[in-house]
Amino acid sequence: MPIQSLLIANRGEIAVRIIRAAQEMGIRAVQAFSEADQDSLAVQLADDAILIGPAQAHKSYLNIDAIIAAAHTCQVDAIHPGYGFLAENPKFAQAVQDAGLQLIGPSAQVIATMGDKVTARQIAIDAGVPTVPGSQGRIQDFTQAKELAETIGYPILIKASAGGGGRGIRIIHTAEEFDQLATLASTEAQAAFGDGGLYIEKYIAAGRHIEVQIMGDGERVCHLYERECSLQRNRQKVWEEAPASAIATDLRTQLCQAAIDLAHAVRYRGAGTVEFLYDPQAERFYFLEMNTRIQVEHPTTEMITGVDLIREMIAVADGKPLSFAQSDLRIQGHAIEVRINAEDPCQQFLPYPGHIESVQYPGGPGVRFDTFIFPGYTVSPFYDSLLGKLIVWGETRQACLNRLKRALGELHINGIKTTKVLHQVLAEDRQVAAADFHTQTLEPWLTEHVGLLEKMQ
Repeated sequence: MPIQSLLIANRGEIAVRIIRAAQEMGIRAVQAFSEADQDSLAVQLADDAILIGPAQAHKSYLNIDAIIAAAHTCQVDAIHPGYGFLAENPKFAQAVQDAGLQLIGPSAQVIATMGDKVTARQIAIDAGVPTVPGSQGRIQDFTQAKELAETIGYPILIKASAGGGGRGIRIIHTAEEFDQLATLASTEAQAAFGDGGLYIEKYIAAGRHIEVQIMGDGERVCHLYERECSLQRNRQKVWEEAPASAIATDLRTQLCQAAIDLAHAVRYRGAGTVEFLYDPQAERFYFLEMNTRIQVEHPTTEMITGVDLIREMIAVADGKPLSFAQSDLRIQGHAIEVRINAEDPCQQFLPYPGHIESVQYPGGPGVRFDTFIFPGYTVSPFYDSLLGKLIVWGETRQACLNRLKRALGELHINGIKTTKVLHQVLAEDRQVAAADFHTQTLEPWLTEHVGLLEKMQ
């Protein structure tokens, strides 16, 4: 039976995004919501909506039993998990399958396999994809790990085997730091993911974070080129671009093929992202991890390829083959996405929930604002602080930057503080204009520019 209705097991801007895509496909969209989100835009736009629990995420959006029960109550055929929450949880994926429902995403087995960083690293090695020098498996004990670290050479990264989002990671500069920082990383990973397993990699200080968007139907895999996500704070992405300015054409070909090879190795179905670290000095790239879900920054890829990734995800989950071949895809222009969060960038990005008095949305050619806020909406303290994503497109990167400046000037969110001013200052920065940055650029930049941010706020 084709998918005729689906439940959105998420909230915020990604829920709105999925609802719109489903409705355009003639699919009934049902929004699962917590008590904190009963007046949300997603609930207003959906064809139907169902309460799944209190405001606390572990009682609602992370409650597998409640979501499966809601799906049965609303008689849907499929569930779309969006990103975050249960999107990369293999237990949830298996529960969906066991309930006789279709998950809009890869299988539980693939999610579990690629979600374990050590296993994913070994699959990459077997597929001939370059990996950063490091441990071949999980660290069994700190003594052996320290011996390997000496062989690799400090500094090293110690990383959680499970999960993501920058948690369970520490940079270790000397052998004397190893035991303490490794213990902290393991404790953090256990708390965040229920798995304290670790592995180590060589630390590349001035690397650039490059990721390749792939889409597979279980038989065929295509890449939709790459994005750069090097401007990060606390390993959380702040500003994303497509394509990556640092990547030459021949290297792009190698990078994208590596992503396809990895996806083929697990017969990937759905949208996914293969993340790499690019070392500009050595002109080499290394596999980092694979995200088995749609990502926050997916609109930049949509802007340069013309492919609706959410619609494609739903179609593939419905058993349809990819609607395009690799030869159909071309890079068209340049796109930038900036995340507008309810945070105060002058106060260590302190979350800033509260009542939105008024909103002015940016518009015009090549401008897209994916959001769920509206005048009178109250930003909840219970969830992620993302309010929306401003995405702009231009024929060239410079034209894109110019459009971004104009669109940021049009965007007004009154009543709370946001990160808009951060992006206005970044858009005027000469280093950013020259695309001269890496994963360690933004944090010292913030220290140097906090005075300017305060003046502009």
